Amino acid sequence: MNPTNNKKDVIIVGTGIAGSLIAKLLSDHVFDITKGKMIHRADAGKSDNIKEISILMYEAGLEAGIELDSVSSMTTYNEYIRTFYREEAKVPNSPYPNLKQAPSPNVLDMEHIVQPYPDKKGYLVQFGPMPFASDAIRVGGGTTLHWLGTTPRMLPNDFKLTEKYGIKIPKPDSDEKTPVDWPISYEELRPYYEMAEFEIGVSGDVSKQEYPIKEKTEDYYGNYVFPMEEIPQSYMDHKIIEGLKGTSVKLSSGEIPLMLVPSPQGRNSVPNPKYGKTKIIKAEPKDSGYQLVLDSSGKEEYKALGSVWNPYMGERCEGNASCVPICPVQAKYNALKTLKKALYKVNDNDNLSRNPFMQIQAQSVVYRLSIDPNDSYKISKVHLRRYPSKEKTDFVEESIDTSDAIVILAANAFENPKILLNSKYTTSDGVKTAANSSDQVGRNLMDHMVMLTWGLFPEPVYPYRGPGSTTNISSFRDGAFRKDFSAWISPLDNWGWGWPAFSPGSDVAYFIKEKQFGTELRRLLTDRLSKQVLFHFEIEQLPNPNNRVTINDEYLDVLGIPRPVIHYELTEYEMKAMEQAKDASDQMFKRLHIDDCTKYTAEDKNSVIYNGVRYSYNGAGHIVGTHRMGSKAEESVTNSYCKTWDHPNLYVVGAGNMTTLGTSNPTLTLSAFTIRSVESILADLEIQLKK
Repeated sequence: MNPTNNKKDVIIVGTGIAGSLIAKLLSDHVFDITKGKMIHRADAGKSDNIKEISILMYEAGLEAGIELDSVSSMTTYNEYIRTFYREEAKVPNSPYPNLKQAPSPNVLDMEHIVQPYPDKKGYLVQFGPMPFASDAIRVGGGTTLHWLGTTPRMLPNDFKLTEKYGIKIPKPDSDEKTPVDWPISYEELRPYYEMAEFEIGVSGDVSKQEYPIKEKTEDYYGNYVFPMEEIPQSYMDHKIIEGLKGTSVKLSSGEIPLMLVPSPQGRNSVPNPKYGKTKIIKAEPKDSGYQLVLDSSGKEEYKALGSVWNPYMGERCEGNASCVPICPVQAKYNALKTLKKALYKVNDNDNLSRNPFMQIQAQSVVYRLSIDPNDSYKISKVHLRRYPSKEKTDFVEESIDTSDAIVILAANAFENPKILLNSKYTTSDGVKTAANSSDQVGRNLMDHMVMLTWGLFPEPVYPYRGPGSTTNISSFRDGAFRKDFSAWISPLDNWGWGWPAFSPGSDVAYFIKEKQFGTELRRLLTDRLSKQVLFHFEIEQLPNPNNRVTINDEYLDVLGIPRPVIHYELTEYEMKAMEQAKDASDQMFKRLHIDDCTKYTAEDKNSVIYNGVRYSYNGAGHIVGTHRMGSKAEESVTNSYCKTWDHPNLYVVGAGNMTTLGTSNPTLTLSAFTIRSVESILADLEIQLKK
């Protein structure tokens, strides 16, 4: 083992959006020795009385993925694009390296689970009874490389399902019920949503956002506009909106009016002149620590941030319709853009220069933490295995002393709990695992179940023009029905039948089987492909302590590190929502005169039978809940600032902190509360740097 003694103030594990946001915001601040306070570097001037924050980040993926100079980053990203073109199955992970040393879960590995044996085909070891259907990617920038880029906020009631609807969940291994309300409210998180929308660069029109909530727009958004103008809705969207305008659907809970809303998105459009100047997220001291504010004193007009290697490429979305798995011009946000802001700072000559206090070490798989019972149970070491190349599976064992550092786990909701569960320590009460006094680490694994319905519009609507989705049906995001079944959001997908039926390949195969060739084949394909529509129902899943990530020494990867072992099932709450969503789809298809081609079969790898009817679902890639935040140590892993209850120098950030899932894509929300966590981290750094 090679101990590393180069002291760092902050150790961050993971370069996805959570880790990159923290690295960027911390590196934007310095410690003023005279004042004994953290200040933004823009306010520090050329003072000699400042101390820089030294940061070390670990990335499990390849070195090439975090080389962010112009030439290297362009070379690596273009290789991702070429790989995507070559792959037959255009699944989310298809452009990116699937490393033996840092494997990623892949939707192509998902299989039926035959009890009592697990499915061990891929990286995840799935014990079921249902397969967990989502993937993630372990590369520089994390899963934001293949996310869709849709950025709705959560709704106020999403934070208080117990208070509003009386929903409670079982305690682990108990019949006793426990609340599921978040320790923070929407109102508390709202300013951090604005900071996240600034950092991501969100396009949208606040005035057109319509939700089934009692709050008015001015209460929900305040006097606010998104940084960039709305991405235009597709021609297909307009035809569907026209056909459904002013109508409603009848569910078991009653009649629900249809609201079709242009989706806010993390992709570049035209900067909104009403947004004003470029802003700065900066910390202001307060009596109990620090408060981050979105300072508007910038000198330059807000402009879209282009690709990592060229700010003038990707300034506008080009409508390539390949947002998942890759935007070829980087008009869609990814975390490498934020990471580069941490790595490069403006110097005294107004040029970008490499930040010498920021280090990223790639090909380094953190797998365990050491805890010192004699020092307030602080994290005393981070242990990792560093592999030399993509081809070789040998590794060097390393550790770094963190007794005087803040440790931040910022990996995905599989990897964070895996590290914590693998970090054992002994107390007078026996053997414990890190941050797990509540027995909540790894529990409450959630995803949106994506139920798809598809059919043929009576006239051409021309999918594949524009981003993957520009409109959603927001009507079912909240309502009294949540006492009985899940809420959902319904994006209109701009990908034809590519997801459920592997179009256009399956269409070609169908017509050839029907002995159609040449001119007639082209005519038939043109007719069918231009009329394909796809509705998409993202169904909320409640936290369930039995849905969990565990580890088992019988299942190791090539570096000898435990793989995530998954236990996953659906409850009647979610299955009833599938029934109701299909009913809503049937009514909308009938109104639009869509020829419904939806088929759910026993061959589908992820299907359930409810009330005698089969429904199939896919994963949304929204992997959340495995280290939930809460207001009590006995019911959660972290407090509302993502600081663990058990260890004074350990933060765990990311989608795993989410207490419930709601009906929005989780990236914007996890970004908002991750930004908020920096207030607590800065307060801890102040104490640390005063020593």
